[in-house]
Amino acid sequence: MENTMVEKITIILVDDHELVRQGIRAFLDIQPDLQVIAEAGSGEEAVRIATELQPDVALMDLTMPGMDGVEATRQLKQVSSHTQVIVLTSYHEDEYIFPALRAGALSYVLKDIKAKELVDAIKKAARGESVLNSRVASRVVKDLRNERQEAPNLFSILSERELETLRLIAAGQSNAEIAQQLVLSEKTVKVHVSNILSKLNLTDRTQAAVFAWQQGLVRRSEA
Repeated sequence: MENTMVEKITIILVDDHELVRQGIRAFLDIQPDLQVIAEAGSGEEAVRIATELQPDVALMDLTMPGMDGVEATRQLKQVSSHTQVIVLTSYHEDEYIFPALRAGALSYVLKDIKAKELVDAIKKAARGESVLNSRVASRVVKDLRNERQEAPNLFSILSERELETLRLIAAGQSNAEIAQQLVLSEKTVKVHVSNILSKLNLTDRTQAAVFAWQQGLVRRSEA
């Protein structure tokens, strides 16, 4: 018979409470396809371990002395980009959720999660699939809806020339190229770009280009 060994999902546990780590590890260690390869009691230690071991998944607490879980997530993703971070915390307020997700966390679950559900979340994370606690998911959806409602209407606040300029920015053209295409001076194009950034409350051309794509102002066929 062939020896078909299952490649295990490697995990690091990051929590400043040793008893919490031990409790989680006790259950994960009996899972045939999971392997806890290290524990960290601080954010700094988590980043160091991730740099060395490159785990598949990191279970990350948020509130730790020194480097907190958000900054640890951000730095961990820089040193081990393939590692998927699952936030495992007691907090479900906006001030914790959104910074963690923006820092690179894939999933966000609460510590009242059932053991089998945690195992499922880990396996999904290893496949690149996100899991959000229901309360967290509702906050994310609400925030996305608010962002859509608050997004400025391009066609009502930008002039036709500014819209044309924004389309060409999103298509990757320089000021000189835009000036040539629109038969304008480069100085006039710079004024249009400045007005666009000011009206849309953006800081640079890259943000303007991304915003134009998000709002459907430019199609791939045009670019």
